[in-house]
Amino acid sequence: MPTEISGSGINENSGDELRRLLLVLSDALTDTMVERLATATGAALEVVDRLNEEDTRVAIHSIIDRLTELHRIGALDTLFETVLLVHAMRSAATDSIVDRLFGIVEQALNTFGSESMLQAADDVLSALDKASTHDAAEPAKGGIMAMIAMLSKPEAQQTLQFLLKFGAELNKSRRP
Repeated sequence: MPTEISGSGINENSGDELRRLLLVLSDALTDTMVERLATATGAALEVVDRLNEEDTRVAIHSIIDRLTELHRIGALDTLFETVLLVHAMRSAATDSIVDRLFGIVEQALNTFGSESMLQAADDVLSALDKASTHDAAEPAKGGIMAMIAMLSKPEAQQTLQFLLKFGAELNKSRRP
């Protein structure tokens, strides 16, 4: 009769069973399987070794914290939905769509990269800079009388007239 050793479930037959199990396992493993097992074990130990490095451990904890935060606010689902959307767009992109897209990008670069557009952008930035400098130097006085005095100046009237005409022309170009 087998005898129990301190209630651990180990008996005198356990040693024989363990030896038989190891013998069966060693007979069942081929050289290729042993090689793959050794390679996988080596790779696993390499990963465990890298996890012991301070920088790697801190990075892993940071990633886990960020994933937890993304999950808590519901952004993890959004992130994966975005990845799926980008993948679907990539899968749906045919050569003709890609050609047309590059054509549009090229046209936009040619339009916005032209000398006249660069000059216009420079003029706008210069005018904005000068206007903000003058505005800071002369703060508004406030009140209806100050507004009437400002509107009585010819340059204010000319600027308002220009802005009204600009808005009207812009509005006309937007209508079909």
